[in-house]
Amino acid sequence: MPIEILMPALSPTMEEGTLAKWLVKEGDAVQSGDVIAEIETDKATMEFEAVDEGTIGKILIAEGSTDVKVNTPIAVLLEEGESASDIGAASTPAPAAPQASAAADEVSPTGAAEKAAPASVPAPAAPSPAAPNKDGTRIFASPLARRIAGQKGLDLTQISGSGPRGRIVKADVESASAQPAPAAAPTPVAAPQAAPSAAPTPIATGPSSDAVARMYEDRDYTEVPLDGMRKTIAARLTEAKQTIPHFYLRREINLDALLAFRSDLNAQLAARGTKLSVNDFIIKACANALQQVPAANAVWAGDRILQLTPSDVAVAVAIEGGLFTPVLKDAHQKSLSALSAEMKDLATRARDKKLAPHEYQGGSFAISNLGMFGIENFDAVINPPHGAILAVGAGTKKPVVNSDGDLSVATMMSVTLSVDHRVIDGALGAQLLDAIVQGLEAPMMLLA
Repeated sequence: MPIEILMPALSPTMEEGTLAKWLVKEGDAVQSGDVIAEIETDKATMEFEAVDEGTIGKILIAEGSTDVKVNTPIAVLLEEGESASDIGAASTPAPAAPQASAAADEVSPTGAAEKAAPASVPAPAAPSPAAPNKDGTRIFASPLARRIAGQKGLDLTQISGSGPRGRIVKADVESASAQPAPAAAPTPVAAPQAAPSAAPTPIATGPSSDAVARMYEDRDYTEVPLDGMRKTIAARLTEAKQTIPHFYLRREINLDALLAFRSDLNAQLAARGTKLSVNDFIIKACANALQQVPAANAVWAGDRILQLTPSDVAVAVAIEGGLFTPVLKDAHQKSLSALSAEMKDLATRARDKKLAPHEYQGGSFAISNLGMFGIENFDAVINPPHGAILAVGAGTKKPVVNSDGDLSVATMMSVTLSVDHRVIDGALGAQLLDAIVQGLEAPMMLLA
């Protein structure tokens, strides 16, 4: 039976994407693991590999198509012995049918589920042949996987699928060992279920898009559609400000010692082509501070707090239309020059949208530096599940009273630590910020 190739979820936040480019055409033979397409997610352009082997029978979604929902059929793969005539209903593009990823049917404005579809549109073929399990559930596996399982005497109920939506594919059964099927367990008596509670009232986010457009119908404007990145930023930061109890801690840091130390280091590193930025020192200071105050090296996990052992520091990088926060893992163990080189590489690939998800996900702490834009101070929004984020302003010359009580001029930098009060209390946040300040005001400590 022909196999539908589905639009994959290439990142945890991806709900739809752009099919940027097909790397195969109808009639091409593909093997499991072959790169068949390039897909733009909400964050990056990534390669998409085939799960099964066969021949591309039909391409359902043209390259360049935008807003393609996850789990939408994008092509049909023919297995050995099949031809284009076997495709049948599977050749119908998926938008005319319900999406497998949706847990519920489309809901009308009145809240009633709308299941009706035009009778003239044939339903697409199931994404994979499925047979009922002994407990009534369905087992999804490719025909080739079923044949191999039968030859090896394998029980498909004991095999975990690695294909889309847990589908069992050839590689899964080839790596499994034959084993007898376990005896069916007695069916437990279902416990009485409590009546479902009413859905929470959605939080108002302002007037509708149509209402806003009507306000400006007599004014000239250009409508800018939201791409995947902008939608993700809007959703995550709205969630952050609505659900995270932020509080803010502010300090000023004397940069004179750091600037002198940086100048000396850069003079010595010039022969190696390395030039350290102030931001490199900030990353290192934050990484070391998380080790000195380990209770603050933590993230919010819903019903628990996860306290990390390594210092994985995320750094906000502005790109056209949005931003990335690539993560420098084990930053406390790396030298300033290593951090500098890694940060330059991540920033370059972030601007080209070439980062893989594992390079911008994770971390417990983030840095947002707007000093290069002349911003002296600001409050950053926490990027969940992080416990805190440091907002860094520009270093400016200011009059200060030195340790001798005399008035002098120093380069001062304002920083604000935004803290998730569920993870870090005020005193703990103050300890963390103090450790950051100490590292930056006595920069030789960063090399210890």
